[in-house]
Amino acid sequence: MTASIALARRGAVAEITLQRPQVHNAFDDALIAELTAALRSLDDDATVRALVLTGAGASFSAGADLNWMRGMAAAGEEENRADSLRLAALMRTLNFLSKPTLARVNGAAYGGGVGLVACCDLAIGVEGAKFALSEVKLGLVPAVISPYVIAAVGARHARRLFLSGEVFDAAEAARVGLLHQVVPATELDAAIDRALHWLAKGGPQAQREAKRLALRAAGMTPEAQQRIDEDNAALIARLRVSAEGQEGLGAFLDKHPPRWARG
Repeated sequence: MTASIALARRGAVAEITLQRPQVHNAFDDALIAELTAALRSLDDDATVRALVLTGAGASFSAGADLNWMRGMAAAGEEENRADSLRLAALMRTLNFLSKPTLARVNGAAYGGGVGLVACCDLAIGVEGAKFALSEVKLGLVPAVISPYVIAAVGARHARRLFLSGEVFDAAEAARVGLLHQVVPATELDAAIDRALHWLAKGGPQAQREAKRLALRAAGMTPEAQQRIDEDNAALIARLRVSAEGQEGLGAFLDKHPPRWARG
């Protein structure tokens, strides 16, 4: 257990729970650092066969924490770039983890929360879950998580969701490929257990190579992804300090519509 996450073991299965329910498991510097460190430790642990990632309380993850956003809105371009690279390292670590990963989507996932879902090998969500990639409403883009979301839902669906920023439900998330399965909340744990049952039948080395095979065939390698992350971090840093980004972030934090959204 750390301040932001809880790590539990059930035999060969590790479960990480985002442990900030009071802010819907939103990201801040501490959560990003703690989750990245936990993932790297589990990746090196030969006794771990699979990882389940979930959230405490009613939400999976609401994306960026408001106080963290305030800090980034006031920071310069270089600091924003460094911040984005830390988030990129988290997503890259999860995406290329050598074990099978399951997103147990117990509730809403917005922004970076959608990124975590997209980075997992399997994603099972509850019927009431809501999703959004609403960065354009702030004058920003989902730069860091974009490679993983595009890999999950395809460029065509990503273009719509990135541009509209619309909220969509679990059925739509399954239709576009973000979720593999949608179940009633009362059946979520049973669905996760079924998935783990089938994963346990595979050889760990074969599963590791099968995952690498699928990612490599899709053009995704850790080395190539790190180069993309550098470009995407520079992009989001530039947008955060731009006039439009400052207007959008300020309007969101002050709870009024930005100039471009006023009638």
